[in-house]
Amino acid sequence: MPWRGKEIRCCGRGRKKMSSSQERAPIYEALMEFEKKRVVPFDVPGHKRGRGNPELRELLGEKCVRMDVNSMKPLDNLCHPVSVIREAEELAAEAFGAAHAFLMVGGTTSAVQAMVLSTVKRGDKIILPRNVHRSVMGALVLCGAIPVYVDPDCDDRLGIPLGMKRQDVEAAILQNPDAKAVLVNNPTYYGICSDLKAIVALAHSHGMLCLADEAHGTHFYFGEGLPVSAMKAGADIAAVSMHKSGGSLTQSSMLLIGNGVSEGYVRQIINLTQTTSGSYLLMASLDISRRNLALRGKEAFAGVVSLAEYAREEINAIPGYYAFSKELVNGDSVYAFDVTKLAVNTLDIGLAGIEVYDLLRDEYEIQVEFGDLGNLLAYLSIGDRKQEVERLVSALAEIRRRFGKADRNGLMRQEYLEPEVAVSPQDAFYAGKESLPIEQTEGRICSEFVMCYPPGIPILAPGERITREILAYIAYAKEKGCSMTGPEDPDITRLNVVVM
Repeated sequence: MPWRGKEIRCCGRGRKKMSSSQERAPIYEALMEFEKKRVVPFDVPGHKRGRGNPELRELLGEKCVRMDVNSMKPLDNLCHPVSVIREAEELAAEAFGAAHAFLMVGGTTSAVQAMVLSTVKRGDKIILPRNVHRSVMGALVLCGAIPVYVDPDCDDRLGIPLGMKRQDVEAAILQNPDAKAVLVNNPTYYGICSDLKAIVALAHSHGMLCLADEAHGTHFYFGEGLPVSAMKAGADIAAVSMHKSGGSLTQSSMLLIGNGVSEGYVRQIINLTQTTSGSYLLMASLDISRRNLALRGKEAFAGVVSLAEYAREEINAIPGYYAFSKELVNGDSVYAFDVTKLAVNTLDIGLAGIEVYDLLRDEYEIQVEFGDLGNLLAYLSIGDRKQEVERLVSALAEIRRRFGKADRNGLMRQEYLEPEVAVSPQDAFYAGKESLPIEQTEGRICSEFVMCYPPGIPILAPGERITREILAYIAYAKEKGCSMTGPEDPDITRLNVVVM
C-alpha cells in the first residue's frame, strides 16, 4: 500500500537535518527577519501590507497586516517545505513524539479529512464510532469509503455517548477483517476516552491502521496525569487541534504521523485539498504555540486541571447541577476522563443545556463552548483565570434561582440515536435526490447532513434511514434553540432524500 512503508523520520534524501531546540520558532523568526528588510511587494496579498485596505489595517493592527505575506524563498512554501516550515514541522514532531508533523491551516477539519483520505479509498471499510465529528463523515463522502459503526454506550443520566468498548471494537474487526483502519475519538467533546492503547493493539494485530481524532486532546501531549496521547499509545495518524486547547490562532492545527506511515504520501493527500496560499499568521501561531507548550506546557496545564477541579467543586455545591469527572471511569467505555473538560449536566434544574447556554450569553455575557439537550461545556485552557470561573459559577447559581423549574418533565435526555446505514455516504450524497417536507421523510434515506453545531456530531448523515425517533429529536432540538446546520434548507423544514 502506498501510504504504509518504512519510517521516514529524516528530512528526505539529500536534505540536511534541522536543529531540534524547542526554544526555536523558525517561522516566527523568519517573519521577523523579513519585516526588517522592507521588501517592496509586487505579489499577493493585494492589500500590500495593509496600505490598500486601511479599515483592515485599523482592525487587525499594523504589525498583523505586515505579517500577512505570501510564500517566497526566505519564508518557504507550505506545499513543499524545505527550510523554515520544514524545521518548524520537525520541531513539532519532536515535541509531540511523532515521526512527522504537518502544519495545517484549514482547521482540524482539514487534518481529519487528510487523515481519513490517506488511509481509505472508495469501497474500503473503516471502523469508527458513530459520534464522530462531521469532518470524518465529510471525508467518507469525498473518498467513498464505507463506515462500520461501533455504537458507543450511552450514560442514561447525562444523555451522552461514551467511548467504544474493547470487545465491541474486536467484534467489528472480526466481522470486517478487510477493514483498513479503526478511528477513535481521543477524547470526545465531553472528555470521554476509550482504551486507546488496547484498540491500537487490536487494529495492528489485524493489519489495520489506528487513527485518532484528537481535536480536543492537544494538552494530552504536554500535561501530566492526563489520558494517553495518540502518539504515545502507538496510533498511526492523529489530527490535533492546536487552536482549541493549545493556544494557536483559530483554524490552525497539526496532523501527526507515526512510524510506518509514508510522509510523502500524506503530504500529497494534504495538498489535494489544503490551500496553496498558506497563512503565515496561522503557521507562525502554530510555531509559537508549539514552543510555548514544549517549554511551559506542563506547568500551564497543571493550572488548567486545578482550575477545572475548583470549578467542578463549586458547581456541584449548587443543587441541581452535576459537573461530572473521573467518577464516570469504568475501565472500558469510559477508560479515562479528561479532567480539563468542564461539562455540566443541567436537567435537574429543569432546563436543557442549550437553554442554560443561551441564558449565560444573553443575560450574563458569558460565552461557553456549547449547550446540548442535557449539558453545557465550558472550555477551559491556558488562558483562563479563577475570576472568570467564579463569574461562571455565580451566574449558574443565579440561573437556577431565577429560571430553574421544579421538575424535569418534558426534557429529553438521550443524545445518541443508533443509525441505520442503508447506502454509503458518498453514494447517498451524490445520488438523485428530492426535497420533501421533513415530516414526510420517515423511512426515506437521507442524502445530506443534519447536526447541532457545536458539537458538530451528525444527527443524520448521508446514507442513513430517517426514523420517527430522529425526526422527534430534530423537532425537540429546534424547539429548545439548538443551532442546527447541514441541510440545504437552512430552516430545516425540508430534507433532501434519495430518489427511490
